[in-house]
Amino acid sequence: MILTFTHKKQGPDNIFMDMNYRRLTVEELENLREDFVRFLAAHQISAFDWEKMKTDESEKADAFLDQFSEGVFDNILKKVEYLEFKTPQDIKTFHCLPDKIKLLGLMVEGESEVDFTGDQSAGDMLGILQKSGAGLKMYSAEKAYGGSREQELFRMLEQGCLISKDGEMYKLLNSVSR
Repeated sequence: MILTFTHKKQGPDNIFMDMNYRRLTVEELENLREDFVRFLAAHQISAFDWEKMKTDESEKADAFLDQFSEGVFDNILKKVEYLEFKTPQDIKTFHCLPDKIKLLGLMVEGESEVDFTGDQSAGDMLGILQKSGAGLKMYSAEKAYGGSREQELFRMLEQGCLISKDGEMYKLLNSVSR
Protein backbone atom coordinates (compact mmCIF):
# COMPACT_ATOMS: atom_id res chain seq x y z
CA MET A 1 0.00 0.00 0.00
CA ILE A 2 1.36 3.41 -0.94
CA LEU A 3 0.44 6.31 1.30
CA THR A 4 0.48 9.70 -0.30
CA PHE A 5 0.55 13.06 1.35
CA THR A 6 -0.09 16.42 -0.17
CA HIS A 7 2.09 19.10 1.35
CA LYS A 8 0.63 22.57 1.76
CA LYS A 9 3.21 25.26 1.08
CA GLN A 10 2.75 28.96 1.09
CA GLY A 11 3.10 30.27 -2.45
CA PRO A 12 4.94 33.45 -3.42
CA ASP A 13 1.77 35.54 -3.22
CA ASN A 14 0.89 34.32 0.31
CA ILE A 15 -1.42 31.72 -1.18
CA PHE A 16 -1.10 28.19 0.16
CA MET A 17 -0.46 25.77 -2.69
CA ASP A 18 -0.55 21.99 -2.69
CA MET A 19 2.77 20.30 -3.39
CA ASN A 20 2.01 17.38 -5.66
CA TYR A 21 5.62 16.36 -6.13
CA ARG A 22 8.76 17.54 -4.35
CA ARG A 23 11.22 20.37 -4.53
CA LEU A 24 13.95 19.84 -7.11
CA THR A 25 17.35 18.96 -5.67
CA VAL A 26 20.24 21.40 -5.91
CA GLU A 27 21.75 19.27 -8.68
CA GLU A 28 18.45 19.21 -10.61
CA LEU A 29 18.11 22.99 -10.22
CA GLU A 30 21.66 23.49 -11.46
CA ASN A 31 20.81 21.48 -14.58
CA LEU A 32 17.76 23.71 -15.10
CA ARG A 33 19.51 26.98 -14.28
CA GLU A 34 18.54 28.76 -17.52
CA ASP A 35 14.91 27.69 -17.15
CA PHE A 36 14.86 28.91 -13.56
CA VAL A 37 16.32 32.27 -14.58
CA ARG A 38 13.54 32.61 -17.20
CA PHE A 39 10.99 31.61 -14.54
CA LEU A 40 12.27 34.33 -12.21
CA ALA A 41 12.31 36.86 -15.06
CA ALA A 42 8.68 36.01 -15.86
CA HIS A 43 7.94 36.94 -12.24
CA GLN A 44 9.95 40.15 -12.64
CA ILE A 45 12.68 38.99 -10.24
CA SER A 46 16.23 40.04 -11.11
CA ALA A 47 19.34 38.16 -10.01
CA PHE A 48 19.92 40.84 -7.36
CA ASP A 49 16.31 40.57 -6.13
CA TRP A 50 16.60 36.76 -5.99
CA GLU A 51 19.77 36.87 -3.87
CA LYS A 52 18.16 39.41 -1.56
CA MET A 53 14.96 37.34 -1.32
CA LYS A 54 16.92 34.21 -0.36
CA THR A 55 18.40 35.98 2.67
CA ASP A 56 15.64 38.41 3.66
CA GLU A 57 12.52 36.46 2.68
CA SER A 58 13.57 32.82 2.67
CA GLU A 59 9.99 31.51 2.90
CA LYS A 60 9.05 33.49 -0.20
CA ALA A 61 12.16 32.18 -2.01
CA ASP A 62 11.24 28.63 -0.96
CA ALA A 63 7.74 29.16 -2.34
CA PHE A 64 9.17 30.20 -5.72
CA LEU A 65 11.42 27.11 -5.72
CA ASP A 66 8.39 24.94 -4.95
CA GLN A 67 6.31 26.57 -7.67
CA PHE A 68 9.09 26.10 -10.22
CA SER A 69 9.60 22.47 -9.15
CA GLU A 70 5.89 21.75 -9.51
CA GLY A 71 5.89 23.16 -13.03
CA VAL A 72 8.97 21.18 -14.08
CA PHE A 73 7.62 17.88 -12.81
CA ASP A 74 4.16 18.50 -14.20
CA ASN A 75 5.54 19.30 -17.68
CA ILE A 76 7.76 16.21 -17.70
CA LEU A 77 5.10 13.84 -16.39
CA LYS A 78 2.44 14.99 -18.85
CA LYS A 79 4.76 13.86 -21.67
CA VAL A 80 5.66 10.44 -20.21
CA GLU A 81 4.37 7.58 -22.33
CA TYR A 82 6.60 4.68 -21.22
CA LEU A 83 8.35 3.66 -18.00
CA GLU A 84 10.66 0.75 -17.17
CA PHE A 85 11.75 -0.92 -13.96
CA LYS A 86 14.53 -3.50 -14.04
CA THR A 87 15.92 -5.88 -11.47
CA PRO A 88 18.49 -8.56 -12.26
CA GLN A 89 15.80 -11.18 -12.87
CA ASP A 90 12.77 -9.10 -13.91
CA ILE A 91 11.82 -6.35 -16.36
CA LYS A 92 8.62 -4.39 -15.94
CA THR A 93 7.61 -2.08 -18.78
CA PHE A 94 4.69 0.31 -18.56
CA HIS A 95 2.61 2.05 -21.20
CA CYS A 96 1.17 5.16 -19.53
CA LEU A 97 -2.10 5.98 -21.26
CA PRO A 98 -4.31 8.95 -20.33
CA ASP A 99 -6.76 6.90 -18.22
CA LYS A 100 -4.89 3.69 -17.35
CA ILE A 101 -1.48 2.09 -17.21
CA LYS A 102 -0.55 -1.19 -18.89
CA LEU A 103 2.21 -3.46 -17.63
CA LEU A 104 4.17 -6.02 -19.65
CA GLY A 105 6.84 -7.92 -17.76
CA LEU A 106 9.44 -10.57 -18.32
CA MET A 107 10.75 -12.68 -15.44
CA VAL A 108 13.52 -15.30 -15.28
CA GLU A 109 12.23 -18.56 -13.82
CA GLY A 110 14.94 -20.75 -12.31
CA GLU A 111 18.59 -20.22 -11.49
CA SER A 112 20.44 -18.10 -14.03
CA GLU A 113 23.21 -15.53 -14.24
CA VAL A 114 21.14 -13.34 -16.54
CA ASP A 115 21.12 -9.76 -15.29
CA PHE A 116 18.60 -7.44 -16.92
CA THR A 117 20.27 -4.47 -15.19
CA GLY A 118 23.68 -5.19 -16.71
CA ASP A 119 25.21 -4.60 -20.10
CA GLN A 120 24.56 -8.09 -21.48
CA SER A 121 23.34 -8.20 -25.06
CA ALA A 122 20.13 -10.05 -25.89
CA GLY A 123 22.22 -12.78 -27.52
CA ASP A 124 24.42 -13.18 -24.44
CA MET A 125 21.33 -13.36 -22.21
CA LEU A 126 19.76 -16.01 -24.43
CA GLY A 127 22.97 -18.09 -24.31
CA ILE A 128 23.14 -17.83 -20.51
CA LEU A 129 19.49 -18.82 -20.21
CA GLN A 130 19.93 -21.85 -22.48
CA LYS A 131 23.01 -23.04 -20.55
CA SER A 132 21.33 -22.63 -17.18
CA GLY A 133 18.05 -24.28 -18.15
CA ALA A 134 16.13 -21.32 -16.74
CA GLY A 135 13.08 -20.07 -18.56
CA LEU A 136 11.32 -16.80 -19.15
CA LYS A 137 7.79 -15.97 -18.08
CA MET A 138 5.84 -13.07 -19.57
CA TYR A 139 3.10 -11.42 -17.59
CA SER A 140 0.78 -8.50 -18.07
CA ALA A 141 -1.70 -6.35 -16.20
CA GLU A 142 -3.51 -3.05 -16.51
CA LYS A 143 -5.26 -0.73 -14.14
CA ALA A 144 -6.85 2.66 -13.96
CA TYR A 145 -4.86 5.31 -12.13
CA GLY A 146 -5.65 5.54 -8.43
CA GLY A 147 -5.83 9.33 -8.62
CA SER A 148 -3.93 11.82 -10.69
CA ARG A 149 -2.01 10.21 -13.57
CA GLU A 150 0.95 12.51 -13.05
CA GLN A 151 1.13 11.91 -9.30
CA GLU A 152 1.05 8.14 -9.82
CA LEU A 153 3.81 8.31 -12.43
CA PHE A 154 5.83 10.54 -10.09
CA ARG A 155 5.54 7.94 -7.29
CA MET A 156 6.71 5.25 -9.71
CA LEU A 157 9.73 7.36 -10.70
CA GLU A 158 10.57 8.02 -7.06
CA GLN A 159 10.45 4.23 -6.47
CA GLY A 160 12.99 3.54 -9.20
CA CYS A 161 11.20 3.48 -12.55
CA LEU A 162 12.97 5.18 -15.43
CA ILE A 163 11.40 7.07 -18.30
CA SER A 164 11.75 5.25 -21.60
CA LYS A 165 11.77 7.80 -24.41
CA ASP A 166 10.86 5.36 -27.17
CA GLY A 167 9.13 2.49 -25.32
CA GLU A 168 11.25 0.04 -27.29
CA MET A 169 11.15 -2.73 -24.65
CA TYR A 170 7.40 -2.37 -24.09
CA LYS A 171 6.77 -2.50 -27.84
CA LEU A 172 9.02 -5.57 -28.19
CA LEU A 173 7.24 -7.43 -25.39
CA ASN A 174 3.89 -6.37 -26.81
CA SER A 175 4.76 -7.74 -30.25
CA VAL A 176 5.93 -11.06 -28.74
CA SER A 177 2.82 -11.44 -26.55
CA ARG A 178 0.35 -11.25 -29.43
